[in-house]
Amino acid sequence: MRSIAHPGTPDSQRIFAQPVHARPLNGYLSNGQTLLSAVTEIAEANNAKSGAFRLEGGEFTSFSYVMPALSKSPEHAVYFSETFYVEGRVTLETASVTYGQREGRPWLHCHAVWVEPSGRRHGGHLLPDQVVVAAPIRIAGVALDGATFTVCPDAETHFSLFLPVATPVPELSPLVAQHAYALRVAPNEDLCTALEVFCQTHHIQEATILGGVGSTVGAVFQDGRVVEPFVTELLIRSGQIVCEEGSQPRAEIDIAIVDYKGGLTEGRLAKGGNPVLVTAELVLCPKSER
Repeated sequence: MRSIAHPGTPDSQRIFAQPVHARPLNGYLSNGQTLLSAVTEIAEANNAKSGAFRLEGGEFTSFSYVMPALSKSPEHAVYFSETFYVEGRVTLETASVTYGQREGRPWLHCHAVWVEPSGRRHGGHLLPDQVVVAAPIRIAGVALDGATFTVCPDAETHFSLFLPVATPVPELSPLVAQHAYALRVAPNEDLCTALEVFCQTHHIQEATILGGVGSTVGAVFQDGRVVEPFVTELLIRSGQIVCEEGSQPRAEIDIAIVDYKGGLTEGRLAKGGNPVLVTAELVLCPKSER
């Protein structure tokens, strides 16, 4: 399995997890607002400071994004490209969002797949305070209570990254909230294996993966395809933990991944071949525990 050498000191903890109450959140983002403002509006209407969401359909204008890139400095092992701009209306196919707080203010991390006016289908990291909603975009996912994804300095990667930080849990009806976990997986941990081990440790047999924003050191898919360029960013299109009778929990994770050379690839990750590059953020909602 490939690995990445970051310039800082690794934390001994490789999976950062906080138990949360997850409340369903659904709706449409308002036209004319930036992505950040539109998501914040619906989150605040649901008394949420953090969450994990999927976006689908609709359009953006003032479209700005960055790509994963090689680092030009020893301060980081990998980095971001310059900012790219697309003229006209961009059609959103799908996006994963981690929503939380940065220096006490709302912030979000969004990786997306879209279609440009030219017809090119592409993917990357949206700049949430620059892209503007031009046609209603469906948002679905969970608002979190009990922990908030909070931007914190990371000694290993030298980036500031979302980390689930415990917060007080308000009084909630059990009919509204579901027990779940907010997770961040650290570099060089195989994504599938990390989630399977977490589920075994916490006696989770089946679960749904919500959100899913991160990166891996290239990618290896179950069907044998390999993404060789090692600097990537990904979104989880769908994910679950399954457990057949008499077996251990197994992660089934379908992704879209863009590499630093501009390739967009999709498929199901193979276990044991997909170490995290910088981070992986997600919410795990158990369906069956023992």
